[in-house]
Amino acid sequence: MVSDQSSVPNCFELLSAEPLIVVLIGPGGVGKGSIARALVEHDERLWLSRSWTTRPRRANENGSEYHFVDRATFERAIDEHRFLEWADFHGNLYGTPLPDADGKDVLLEIEVQGAGQVRAEHPDAVVILILAPSMDQLEQRLRSRGDSEEHVRLRLSSTPKELARGHELASFEVTNDDLERATKEILSILEELRQQRRNPSAKD
Repeated sequence: MVSDQSSVPNCFELLSAEPLIVVLIGPGGVGKGSIARALVEHDERLWLSRSWTTRPRRANENGSEYHFVDRATFERAIDEHRFLEWADFHGNLYGTPLPDADGKDVLLEIEVQGAGQVRAEHPDAVVILILAPSMDQLEQRLRSRGDSEEHVRLRLSSTPKELARGHELASFEVTNDDLERATKEILSILEELRQQRRNPSAKD
């Protein structure tokens, strides 16, 4: 049985006060996963959390994208307080396990619902909203992933609500018109934030 999230302890007490918590959000098909992988490839100070999900693995996925589990396993992990955040999205569960970052900055690639939970627990979290250049391109990317037509329509129908909430939560917004360019923009943002932490007076 899934427990009430209000009973979950403050998981952020397990995190160091020094590392950044960086949260990538955005509608399905915007390229969050590709950007997250590119960021950790270019920045050894980042630790990418591998999320859990109960959704089926896509044909073009190799299994490294998520920790794929059945619903009973996921719900047991919820009851054992093993998640930093979790959410039910279009009938599938998604969750971020408690981090084991060893002092590195924590990078989360999660749904908007989960980002709201993270922000509520840790207001200093850096939330970056990833945007597609246009709705047409977003739809093309969704269809290219091999999802069913029903799933594509569900994702597109929820996009306006996700974007509205994303704009409210976001510290920064980055358009993924080119993977390399978008990755460099986020790396620059992170470096500036690290400099501000080393020298707080620099942001005044």
